[in-house]
Amino acid sequence: MTGITLRNVVKRVALLNLGYFCVEFVVALSIGSVSLFADSVDLLEDASLNLLILTALGWSVRNRARLGMALAVVLLVPGLATIWTAWQKFMAPVAPEPLPLSLAGLGALAVNLSCAMMLVRFREHSGSLTRAAFLSARNDVLANIAIIAAGLVTAFLWTSAWPDLIVGIAIAAVNADAAHEVWTAARSEHSAAA
Repeated sequence: MTGITLRNVVKRVALLNLGYFCVEFVVALSIGSVSLFADSVDLLEDASLNLLILTALGWSVRNRARLGMALAVVLLVPGLATIWTAWQKFMAPVAPEPLPLSLAGLGALAVNLSCAMMLVRFREHSGSLTRAAFLSARNDVLANIAIIAAGLVTAFLWTSAWPDLIVGIAIAAVNADAAHEVWTAARSEHSAAA
């Protein structure tokens, strides 16, 4: 596992996230989906996270730990955006179109599963930074499965805004938990380096 290999993987993951962010964000806005909006913002955050990791790979352990703590805060941003979007949807609860919701979730699942598989072997490499990237991709896979399920529930069981809202809020909660885990790992690294 050389730094060059890790660099290439992180670069690929960043580009995949950025590319699919554009797709999912447009679909989310066009169908009024809270869960897709949350996931698209999360994809943008993942692209930024991986670009920051790419920049910091050569840094000292202490500086990487500091960046890890900053990234833990960054992981909270999609959750805050989701809460705002969920509030707006709660005020006007219209169900999103289930087919585009499920298809966009399926595309995101393919992207995030690919990213998680690329990052899994590096999750312990470079401490909290690569752990943050792996956890983010892993959590996104779970979120995408939930988005697909919300689309299916909306299509066949319950034509309501609630399945989409519930998944969107769950995505925010999972991101908050990942932020806590990255913060804890980065604090430990920082203490060990001091």
